[in-house]
Amino acid sequence: MRFLFLLFIAVPIIEITVLIQVGQWIGALWTIALVVLTAFIGINMLRVQGLATLNRANWRIQSGQLPAQEMVEGIFLAIGGALLLTPGFITDAFGFMCLLPFTRGLMAVALKKHFVVLATGGHGHSPFGGSGSQASKERHGTIIEGEFENHTEQNDPSNNDRLS
Repeated sequence: MRFLFLLFIAVPIIEITVLIQVGQWIGALWTIALVVLTAFIGINMLRVQGLATLNRANWRIQSGQLPAQEMVEGIFLAIGGALLLTPGFITDAFGFMCLLPFTRGLMAVALKKHFVVLATGGHGHSPFGGSGSQASKERHGTIIEGEFENHTEQNDPSNNDRLS
């Protein structure tokens, strides 16, 4: 908690200092124009990268895979968008790092190493090809468990195995 408190105090002070320095160097209007320009570029990048990530996630879901990488990248996209809307050059630099596919992918891989999600269909078997066995749980460390139920209607013709 102390880290977050210090972060919320230090970042604005650093941003104000940098904005003043840049304003003295290139002028106040150009500094404001740069801040607005980076926000505009960031929002457009967020839209393009967000749609690309959403499309990859949909493809993985349709192919029966868990879109874990895309979910983590979505978190970084949201953080990057928020940072780019925050006025300042330091937050913009970190925001662009969250939006660029290469750096976002590296950060997502690093974050995914700390979490494991086991998806089970209530019977110990994952719909994504794994299993929820105790040995699997012991191997992976931190576990986030969940269950799901299939609520497909019985009158659905695509679900032939449930028709009477």
